[in-house]
Amino acid sequence: MESNKDTNLIKAVLLLEIIGRPPEHLIESLEAIIKRIDEEKGVKVKEKKIKEPVLIKEQKDFYTTFAEVEVEIDEIMSLVILMFKYMPAHVEVVYPELIAITNQGWGDILSELTRRLHGYDEIARVLSFENKKLKKQLEEMLGKGEPKKEKVNKARNKKVKDENKPEKKRR
Repeated sequence: MESNKDTNLIKAVLLLEIIGRPPEHLIESLEAIIKRIDEEKGVKVKEKKIKEPVLIKEQKDFYTTFAEVEVEIDEIMSLVILMFKYMPAHVEVVYPELIAITNQGWGDILSELTRRLHGYDEIARVLSFENKKLKKQLEEMLGKGEPKKEKVNKARNKKVKDENKPEKKRR
């Protein structure tokens, strides 16, 4: 890793993890993600190391791998956007040791954070609503479709009791 202490750039290392199958697809996916990162405004990929996929012991036919990606970034906001967009497993800011941010810079970062959180919250609410709706529809379908086992057993038991009753004599 070369030094960039003579510039105002931020140097960071991102660790990107991925799980899936087939193993060759994982490497292709990481290559595509790293290419998209390099195309982000204010971001330059300086170095990348992609590890070979390994089989996950607990998961049949699933593989995992990771990439270590060194980036140079022109401002802290670009790093924040990378975090939300690509969700790396780990981030290490290598340089500079101290990053001073203006009030406006903090405001921009916090506004972006809030905007993203509101977006995720909206998605969670929609999914929760749809989940409840689907559960209700399923319950209605099961209730209107074949009788539930419990209802069938009660009806069967009543029929057996009725058959065992002595008939009333008519006069």
